[in-house]
Amino acid sequence: MNPKSHHRSAVLPQPGLEQYQKALHRFLLQRLGSAEDAADLAQEVYLRMLRVEHNELVRSPLDYLYGIASHVVYQFKLRMRREVVTFDSQALEQLAEHPPEIRADELADRLDAQQQLEWALGQLPATQRVVFLLRKRDHLSNQQIAERLGLSMHTVKKYLFQAQARMRTLWTHEMAQGENP
Repeated sequence: MNPKSHHRSAVLPQPGLEQYQKALHRFLLQRLGSAEDAADLAQEVYLRMLRVEHNELVRSPLDYLYGIASHVVYQFKLRMRREVVTFDSQALEQLAEHPPEIRADELADRLDAQQQLEWALGQLPATQRVVFLLRKRDHLSNQQIAERLGLSMHTVKKYLFQAQARMRTLWTHEMAQGENP
């Protein structure tokens, strides 16, 4: 038995892993939204890559890396959902006494965007608006929306498509004009 085949120190040569570092970080950052979590999970992905015994069977290292990363992200999000939330009353009191400062122009921009969004939603037919909100705000699947509203899947998809197209048109038009409706 060859001692080198019994124990592997790496899946890919070190330059191979470095080659995919930026792509992996972008992939994780898009799915997590946190640079710190992305960096932590990247380490887990690399560790799992190092455990692969027959790396010569990997035809597309980047695709394989993305596959492992997808599983790691899924498991991370599952753990986060199951994790017990702790309440820190001192931190809450601190935030209540010293709220983060929002500049007046930033607050005005947020309020303006909120008013534009409410106006655009008001322009949608009622059923389209409900389908759109159930999908975007409540994160329901098309099947769940169909069951809740008593509509066919085809109708839900059609209303969702029409609402998204209308919202995009209204939002783009309002942004181009730069004024309140």
